[in-house]
Amino acid sequence: MLEFLTENLLWWHWIIFGLSLIILEIFTGTFFILGLGVSAIIVGSLSYFYPVSLEIELIIWMILSLLSIAIWFKYLRDKRVEESGQSNYSLKTKGTIEEPIPAYGRGKVRFDRPVLGNTIWHATAKENINLTSRVKIVEIKGQLIEVKEI
Repeated sequence: MLEFLTENLLWWHWIIFGLSLIILEIFTGTFFILGLGVSAIIVGSLSYFYPVSLEIELIIWMILSLLSIAIWFKYLRDKRVEESGQSNYSLKTKGTIEEPIPAYGRGKVRFDRPVLGNTIWHATAKENINLTSRVKIVEIKGQLIEVKEI
C-alpha cells in the first residue's frame, strides 16, 4: 500500500485533499479543519516545486498541521464561557430603580443591559431604595432579583 502511494501520489493530490478539507470546513465553521487544508495545499505546492518522498511530505504536513492547530487553540478558539441561564449570570449588571423598593419589599428595576432576556425586573432589597437610585444585582432568585444600592 505504501509503495502504491509513494509511486502514485502526486502534488495535485495534496491540492485536491487540501481543497476538500477547506470545503468540509465550510460546513463546520470552526476554522479547525481550515488549517489542515491549508497545510495540505502548502505541501502540494512544495511538492510541485521540490519533489520529495511521500514520507517527507507527510512529515511536513503533520508539522504544518500541528502548527495550525496550536495557532487555532491560541488565537482562534472561542474562549467565551456562556453563563446565560446560570444563577451567577450578569451579577455585575447595574440598573436604575423605576418603582421604589421598601425594605424587604418589591419594586421594579430597569437594568442597563438585559438580564436573562429582560431589562425590567421585579426586585427586592434589604433596605429602602428610592426612585432613580442606581443599584447592582446581589442575587437572582427565580423570577425575583435582589439588589443593593451603589
